Amino acid sequence: MNNPDAAGAPANEQPLGAAAAAHFATEAKGEPAGPGRFVSVGSVESAELVAGLTFRPVLGQRVMANFVDFEPGVTAPRHVHEEEQVVIVLEGEFTFDIDGDVRVMRPGDVAVIPAWVPHSAWTTDSSCREVDIFCPPRTTLLELASRQQSADAGSA
Repeated sequence: MNNPDAAGAPANEQPLGAAAAAHFATEAKGEPAGPGRFVSVGSVESAELVAGLTFRPVLGQRVMANFVDFEPGVTAPRHVHEEEQVVIVLEGEFTFDIDGDVRVMRPGDVAVIPAWVPHSAWTTDSSCREVDIFCPPRTTLLELASRQQSADAGSA
């Protein structure tokens, strides 16, 4: 039977292999960069840079998760940026173009966009909910994300 550890999680009674032990290391080899926090995406202030395209960015120390909702018939225009981007579709579907490679993406599909690669996305008859991961954080969303991070800190 698993016994909970100090945080209430079940203790693992099986020994870990070398790869798992390295991945789940408990010895800190540096100082924590800051406190962790929990965020409810529904409470994140949204921005609508294009009608029907809503952004809810959550800022970390060196990464940003941007929760994006596309209404039907909406286009995120072709663009480029210096940040690397990973797109993960959560609900619905949309068409995504990475420098001419065009595909319909559905829940569980992932697109990886290196810095400065042209890309765009659009919905037709359906909506789409996806999350964009930016590293480093997307410069154009930093102000909105910083306000949200301050609001999170104020409610803690």
